[in-house]
Formats: sequence, C-alpha cells, structure tokens
Amino acid sequence: MEPLTEHPPTFLDILNRPLRSLRLSVTDRCNLRCQYCMPEEEYVWLPRKGILTLEEASRLVDIFAELGVTKVRLTGGEPLVRRDLSALVGMIARNPRIEDLAITTNGLLLAESAKALYDAGLHRVTVSLDTLRPDRFMALTRKDSHAKVLNGIKAAQRAGFKGLKIDSVIMRGVNDDELVDLLEFGRQIDAEVRFIEYMDVGGATHWSMEKVVSRAEMLEALTRQYGRIEPVASAGWAPADQFILPDGTVFGIVASTTTPFCRTCDRSRLTADGTWYLCLYAQRGTDLRTPLRAGASKAELISLIVSGWTKRSDRGAEERHELRFREVLVSAEGLRQDPRLEMHTRGG
Repeated sequence: MEPLTEHPPTFLDILNRPLRSLRLSVTDRCNLRCQYCMPEEEYVWLPRKGILTLEEASRLVDIFAELGVTKVRLTGGEPLVRRDLSALVGMIARNPRIEDLAITTNGLLLAESAKALYDAGLHRVTVSLDTLRPDRFMALTRKDSHAKVLNGIKAAQRAGFKGLKIDSVIMRGVNDDELVDLLEFGRQIDAEVRFIEYMDVGGATHWSMEKVVSRAEMLEALTRQYGRIEPVASAGWAPADQFILPDGTVFGIVASTTTPFCRTCDRSRLTADGTWYLCLYAQRGTDLRTPLRAGASKAELISLIVSGWTKRSDRGAEERHELRFREVLVSAEGLRQDPRLEMHTRGG
C-alpha cells in the first residue's frame, strides 16, 4: 500500500454529504433468488474477465480511504460465493483508516467462512433473514436452505463476531406477520434486527407500493405488542433509524421508500467490475476499472473520484418518493440490457 497522508481531507458533495462509506460488491452472483431482488427466471451476468481482482479491489479501497472513507461493507450478489474473500478482507483490514469493515451475507456459506473471515480482520456481520419459517423461506428464495442460514449465524457468533445484525425486508402479505417473531429471535441470539421497507430499486421487477409495509405501520404493530417505543438519538448518517423497546431492546428500521434519508447519505457503491455509483437509484456510474488497468496513477484515480463526488447531487429515493405515480424503476428487459442496474450487482 502506498504511503497515506496523516489526515485525509473531507470531500463534500453539493448537498454537503461527506465521502465516508463505501459498499464494495465482490460478485454479482448469488445462491438465492429472493422475490424482492432476483424474481426473474434468468439473468445476464457481468463478464468474468471484467471482475476486479482482489488486488485491484484492495487498491481502489486504499484510494477511497485516502479520500476520507472509513467504512467499507462487502456485498454482492452474495459475497461469500467469491473465492478467497478472506484474503481481500485481510488486505483491507491492514489499512488503518478503515475503522469499520463489515459484510452483508445471506448466511448460506457463513458456517464454513466465519472463522477465516474473523481471523482475517472482518469487524462485523449482517445476515439477511426475512422469515423464521422454513416453508416461507423456500417460497421467498426458491432454496430449501433455511437451516443453513441459522447454522451460519451460530458459526459467526462462535467465531467471535459481536454486534451481529439481522436484516429483514418486510412485504405485505408475505412476512409482515413476523415482525414480533423476528424481533424476539434477535433478542434471543443477541442481534439487532433491522426491518427494511420493500424498495423499488434494481431487480425489484415485481414491486408495487401496495406491497410496502411502512415504518409507521411497523411501529404501530410493534407498539401493540410491546407498549411505548422510543426513538434512539443518532448522528444521522446510518441508514436505519433506531428504536428502543421498554425493556431496552434496540432495533432498526430502514425506511427508504416512505421516509427517504437522501440528504444524510454518505454511501457510494463499487460494483464487482469496478463501476462506481453514487446512489442506489443511479442509472449511470463511473468506470474506474478501465483507467486502473490502463495504468492510471493514484493521482489520476483520485482526481476522477473527487470530481465525481464533489459534483454529486443524487437523491434518488427522495425523487422517487415525490412521484405521483410510482412504478417499477427498471423493467426486466432494461436490466438484461444493463445488468449493472441490478441491486444484486451494485450491492443494496
């Protein structure tokens, strides 16, 4: 790694949002087919020769860190299908500027990977789990693998990971009757549950507003069960609003669909083939792989990134929220023409 300046500068976009958090997709492949992310029968995949090597991904992370990024989340697709992921974790973990190195996984391969990831320096794990019912899991994901996810969660805790989070996308008529069950499961395993509103991004080709369970509805249902629920004060940059139950249990809600938080979003996304997106809803990104492989200097790559961020005015979720008639963001055909628009490609 090249020498770093002692105090990285703070780069702000047009709305004064800092360049602070990077979501790094390491693959566009996934071993599940969740209804809200990959509901179609067939997909167009990124060419394998275009996928960043571990060394290329690590170099770009180092450059982002020099520009102020302190948080990196490894995503996919399903990141654990990427071979030698623990080697990449080790490369990134060696950078002293990365204060928070996390992964979001569906948990299917976590039992085999947890110890190696922990030993390599991974800080935190978030597991996506939308239901506690094996039959419902099968219907949601088209895989009979619910037990594997639960075993993966146990393995992560045995490996030493603290601060485990469970992400649950809530959909009306699908799993909105499991709010209490999921919260109790989180309490049982000492994990923070984060409920996520069904979002109309990327591969959500079956999305409709009628299927969205809002934050207000979730809080109303949970209040009926637990009594008064209080918000937890936060710094304002995290995607989830935190709440606390009367007994002290903390949970989160990501309300991007009905209560967008664009003006406090410090996240950008790098796809597995090196395309940099400034917003989950963005239709165009910046190609960092081509100049990287063409031998661009660190200064040239820095200039490209700084120029992109300081011109950023994206507020995709807010713009969608303002629409009078809100339909699916990208059609299935549009996603086949440009698979980088898939949520599983750019890492939700």
